[in-house]
Amino acid sequence: MSLPGGPVTAAIYTVFLWWFATGGLFWLYGRAGLGRRQVLIIASAAAPVFAFLVHLSARTASPTSALLAFTAALGLWGWNELSFLLGFVTGPNAEVCPPGARGVDRFRRAASTLIFHEAALLGTLALIVVLVGKGPNPVAAWTFATLFAARLCAKFNLFVGVPNFSAGLFPERLRHMASYLRRRPPGGLLELSLAGLALIAGLEAGEAFARDADPFRATAFGLLFALTAMALLEHLFMLIPISESALWGWALPQAARPGPNARMSEINPSSNSGL
Repeated sequence: MSLPGGPVTAAIYTVFLWWFATGGLFWLYGRAGLGRRQVLIIASAAAPVFAFLVHLSARTASPTSALLAFTAALGLWGWNELSFLLGFVTGPNAEVCPPGARGVDRFRRAASTLIFHEAALLGTLALIVVLVGKGPNPVAAWTFATLFAARLCAKFNLFVGVPNFSAGLFPERLRHMASYLRRRPPGGLLELSLAGLALIAGLEAGEAFARDADPFRATAFGLLFALTAMALLEHLFMLIPISESALWGWALPQAARPGPNARMSEINPSSNSGL
């Protein structure tokens, strides 16, 4: 079966999947009637299926295979994120940041709160690259690499300091990580990140809407453009006083939802809190 392609279809699909999949993760870790271990076991059963779809989709270059590769890569990303949110793959440090921690010491402590998760993401990316091989459709690898790079960029910004972030999105078992975040006026790293993401999104849009782009290339770059644009939006949330949690109120546990008049300082009053 052939699915409709093109950059517009790809962008709409990306936005929908990004919103729904992110909300689904919040719902799973916040409301699952089963225990954490059972939820992860059930989710892990889908991981080999996503890996197989990555390999299968890499064999052909068509709009359908591009959409399939993108979906499979997001599935593997979501599986990694769920293992993190449930508290199984994080890091050896589960302590709140000491008040006097500065410089290298603070960075070392922050990194050790989630280093196992970062290693798992990097390992999954390496696996995807192997599964894709020299196939004509590298969309799965491009997708996961984009997600990994954007998330790493966001974590560095949160560690250095940003004007706005939602500590309420951390589940209770990971709430200690918020002590490594820092709220401060925007600096050069955030401005550089926004400019870089905007530039990459612009280049991807140019490829997607190029007159000579074939259906596969238009769809592939349409997916990547929308994904990079979503990463840009998430970085903008660090700049403006709008809670990300407003986008997923239907999925968040009641305790994590901000009130109708809540400000970010009320959700997380710490001025020295990040990853």
